[in-house]
Amino acid sequence: MRGGVDRWAEFVGVSQERLPPIAAAKRLPENAPHTEASAYMGENRALNLNLGGNSREFLSFADDLLSGLGTSCVAAGRSHGEVPEVSIYSVIFKCLEPDGLYKFTLYAVDTRGRHSELSTVTLRTACPLVDDIKAEEIADKIYNLYNGYTSGKEQQTAYNTLMEVSASMLFRVQHHYNSHYEKFGDFVWRSEDELGPRKAHLILRRLERVSSHCSSLLRSAYIQSRVDTVPYLFCRSEEVRPAGMVWYSILKDTKITCEEKMVSMARNTYGESKGR
Repeated sequence: MRGGVDRWAEFVGVSQERLPPIAAAKRLPENAPHTEASAYMGENRALNLNLGGNSREFLSFADDLLSGLGTSCVAAGRSHGEVPEVSIYSVIFKCLEPDGLYKFTLYAVDTRGRHSELSTVTLRTACPLVDDIKAEEIADKIYNLYNGYTSGKEQQTAYNTLMEVSASMLFRVQHHYNSHYEKFGDFVWRSEDELGPRKAHLILRRLERVSSHCSSLLRSAYIQSRVDTVPYLFCRSEEVRPAGMVWYSILKDTKITCEEKMVSMARNTYGESKGR
C-alpha cells in the first residue's frame, strides 16, 4: 500500500504540503481516529507499503509493520474474513488529517519479486468535530458584544474569541449568528463594522480552509455529537528479528498473534431535525 501527503497524493515522491511523511509524524493518543485500508493477501505474497515523501521509503507489511518497525501513525491489523481460509490484513492509519481526500495504491510482491496489479482505494476522512452547543453559545456572545456601542475591550474579546476556535467551529458560529441575528446585519458585515476591515479579514479568511463538502454539512439545522466504539485486531509477528540481519518474510509463513482492541471514535451526525 502506498500512503501519502497531499489530498490527492498517490504516495510516490509526493510533496509535503499536506502532511509530513508518515514516518515523521508525531504520536497520536490511543483514542485517535483510525482509518483502515485492507487488501487480500494471496499465497506467497507480502504486501509492501510506500509511506511517501521525497525519500520514497518502502515498508513491508510482513517485515516491518508486523515486526513493530512501523511508526506511531501506522500499524498492522487483521479482519475476520467471511470465508475461514481467506485472511484479510489491514493497515491502520492514525494520522490522516480530517476533511481530506486520500488515494491509496496497493500492490503485493511474491517470492520472485514480481508485483501484482495495482489496486487503488480512495477515501474521504470525516469533517473536523464541532461542538454545536458551544458554537451557538459563542454566536450569542458575539452578538451581545457587537450589540450597541462596542468598546475597545469588547472588540478585542470578540476578536480573540473568534480567532481561538477552529475554522469549522467558526463556520458553525457564523451559521448560528446569521440564523438568529441576520436581521440586525449578517455576520460578515457586523464583523467588518465592529472590528474593522483588517481584523475582520483575518477572521473571515479562515473560513476558506473549510471544504465545500464540510461547509455543506455545517449548514445543517442540527449537528449532534456521538461516540462509537469500534473493535479492531492489532497484529504482531511472533518471530524475533535478529539485530543487523537482513530479513525477508513471506506473509503466509509468518507466525502472527492478533489482539482485539477497542477504539472510541467521536463523530458528528448531521440532519434537518434532532435525532433521538
